[in-house]
Amino acid sequence: MATYLRTHGLDVLTEPMLTIEFVGPSDIEERDLQGLVFTSANGVRAYEQASTRRNLPAYAVGDRTAKAAKSAGFDTVYSAQGDVTSLASLVKEKAHAQDGALLHPAGSAIAGDLHGVLTKAGFTLRRAVLYEARQKCRISVETAAALRVGDIDMILFYSPRTAATFVRLAAEYKDACAKIDILCLSQAVADAAQAINWRRVDIAPRPTQADLLAVLDERLNIS
Repeated sequence: MATYLRTHGLDVLTEPMLTIEFVGPSDIEERDLQGLVFTSANGVRAYEQASTRRNLPAYAVGDRTAKAAKSAGFDTVYSAQGDVTSLASLVKEKAHAQDGALLHPAGSAIAGDLHGVLTKAGFTLRRAVLYEARQKCRISVETAAALRVGDIDMILFYSPRTAATFVRLAAEYKDACAKIDILCLSQAVADAAQAINWRRVDIAPRPTQADLLAVLDERLNIS
């Protein structure tokens, strides 16, 4: 996204809200699997470090995660192009519960009830905790300075957790944030950011990178 914006002549600050720490492959159980379910690109990267197995279908929550799975070497990759609900629907459409278990490489904190939905549909879903996403303790000096002088016009939020983390860390900059627009991947992301009275809140019509870009292009008159 940063590269895309810079190619259109925009100044971009990147401010990761989470630090990813891979915790190893000790919990992986790969017997009798029929496929893998990925709810984030970080899950793909963690599995890539933990296992060399790539001969099973990969079901990805969205296009960014699907791209990561293809880069990791999976030949058969399906994208739900949405959220966890869309991912569950995709699995139920493409897979069969009687064909074996599904493995979900994930972090220590997860959003949504993928396990509950798929279990109710008769699937066996094994969750392997392969990474931890730790929240940052403070905003960078560069971002703090930009907030103080009003150099930030728009912030893009991709997940409820990153939005909530930024809101917590930016508590002392609420007045500055009131002059900033935000663009959110979903309503859940916008809800996580609502503690601040932003100048404007836009939400992608669907939780996909393509839909987020379409709203962004419209807002910035990018053609």
